[in-house]
Amino acid sequence: MESYLADETGIDRRIAQRLRSLRAGRGWPLDELARRSTVSRATLSRLENAEVSPTASVLGKLCAAYGLTMSRLMHMVEGEFAPLVRREAQTVWSDPEVGFRRRSISPPAQTLAGEALECTLDAAVTITYDAPPRPGLEHHLVLVEGQLTVTVDGRAHELRPGDCLRYQLFGPSAFATPAETGARYFLFVV
Repeated sequence: MESYLADETGIDRRIAQRLRSLRAGRGWPLDELARRSTVSRATLSRLENAEVSPTASVLGKLCAAYGLTMSRLMHMVEGEFAPLVRREAQTVWSDPEVGFRRRSISPPAQTLAGEALECTLDAAVTITYDAPPRPGLEHHLVLVEGQLTVTVDGRAHELRPGDCLRYQLFGPSAFATPAETGARYFLFVV
């Protein structure tokens, strides 16, 4: 969890507002969301008040509790659908504590399922997710630069530039880079 104050007008503020409305829409008190997500009540409160910026891991846990993909949450935050989004207008979210950056390259659309992401991980980074936000979620991951190990269903896949890994998520997953290099990849989610 980042210790700096979130940008009051930026994506962190919009994420906080969306998280608060998702919980309110389900009628869950903070304690219920804490139980469902395994994120502490204090952390949830700080997130919903935009006092801290969420990490990839925490967002993953919250999305799983709500049955949403992280990308779907980001689309809910981003606003109205436009069929074209220029690179300079694409939403970038980062977890500086971990060294993860995520660019939503698909035009935001709450009613469309498929989406494309450009992601980068710094060297010596591991991000784990306990459960998928939706069982059976399909991913197509194309490694562009660096090295990346993706673990799905307990099986590790070592990727090199140009490799494509296609999988469905039903359980835990992990993304890891070696100490000597990071990774840049495209992730297509269906």
